[in-house]
Amino acid sequence: MLPNESYLPSRTPYRSRAWLAAVHEIESCVLCGAYGVQAAHSNQDRGRGQKASDCLTAAICPRCHHEIDNGSDLTGAERRARLDRAIVKTIDQLARRGLIDVRKQP
Repeated sequence: MLPNESYLPSRTPYRSRAWLAAVHEIESCVLCGAYGVQAAHSNQDRGRGQKASDCLTAAICPRCHHEIDNGSDLTGAERRARLDRAIVKTIDQLARRGLIDVRKQP
């Protein structure tokens, strides 16, 4: 266990249909601008058949998604970095569009 890991409520991935629906409201790929997106889950910290939390998704086009998952022109580190960048850009777009609901905790 990492030093500050005790604050984490669960190791179970966060699931939210509302989050994924909000990601799909972003019409254009956050990486290349192409129309039509998929919600691509991060591949980090998950085993085969397990998807990361829904909040770790990127609004990217099928071509960028394929390149990140299977691209032979990029190293594994480059593919992870590209997806991480896309996830950050997606969260930025969700916040700017008011699609993230932040509620004050009691």
